[in-house]
Amino acid sequence: DISGSITTPDVKLNLGGEFIKESTATTFLRQRGYGWLLEVEDDDPEDNKPLLEELDIDLKDIYYKIRCVLMPMPSLGFNRQVVRDNPDFWGPLAVVLFFSMISLYGQFKVVSWIITIWIFGSLTIFLLARVLGGEVAYGQVLGVIGYSLLPLIVIAPVLLVVGSFEVVSTLIKLFGVFWAAYSAASLLVGEEFKTKKPLLIYPIFLLYIYFLSLYTGV
Repeated sequence: DISGSITTPDVKLNLGGEFIKESTATTFLRQRGYGWLLEVEDDDPEDNKPLLEELDIDLKDIYYKIRCVLMPMPSLGFNRQVVRDNPDFWGPLAVVLFFSMISLYGQFKVVSWIITIWIFGSLTIFLLARVLGGEVAYGQVLGVIGYSLLPLIVIAPVLLVVGSFEVVSTLIKLFGVFWAAYSAASLLVGEEFKTKKPLLIYPIFLLYIYFLSLYTGV
């Protein structure tokens, strides 16, 4: 006649000088080789990054690029090539969306049109630049074309004021298109194009005329 009782071993863990008694289930899992189920991963410092850093958004960099586009004169001392050589996505997207918002005038289809023209118009400029021998990436063209919409955003409130004066309004529109086209072309049209520059400058100019037509409803 065999009788008796089995007592649970009193297992303690030493955590930082303090002893914590383990439960029966914990002890059983550890004895059977399933202790890994009880392990807790340490927090990864990378998981605690700020949201802007997580999304790769640099507000200072975007602000600097905006100034480079709005003030394209070399005499001002801006390193304008950073707009082309260090392209980003969120800055141009914000500019394009803002231009879309001010172009609404109750016709919501214009937003999708502006974004579509931005994407495929930039693709056309990119392909043409590559055919002409330019060393430029699609992301660079997308960023430059997007940022260079800023001049058209600047002239938008002026057009609201002088809209009744047809001659003045036309001159301001031409000024805005030339401003935007010059800002984009001066970044995309490098010395590698040489005598072929007009073949790339002309479609850039036409692209911004089309952007302006979406805004004005022409």
